[in-house]
Amino acid sequence: MREMRFKMERPGLVEPGQQVHVSEKKVALNYTYIIDPAVAMSGCYKVNQRIHTSEGVVKNIEHTERGYYVIVEFDEEPIEEQK
Repeated sequence: MREMRFKMERPGLVEPGQQVHVSEKKVALNYTYIIDPAVAMSGCYKVNQRIHTSEGVVKNIEHTERGYYVIVEFDEEPIEEQK
């Protein structure tokens, strides 16, 4: 399973276990993803890091001093992190 992290501005928009639809946006040479309808947004990903499915399941919601983060699992192989 592949996991992606999305920034969410306020709590209660999604719950763990919920299936979500994700849309892709191309920005310059990178791609970003949004949990529809405008619930949370991912960071930037390069072409070789794109996801190939638009459906995922919320694994967890983290609350940090920087805000709320939604961890979504996709039925794909994890990508290797670039160093």
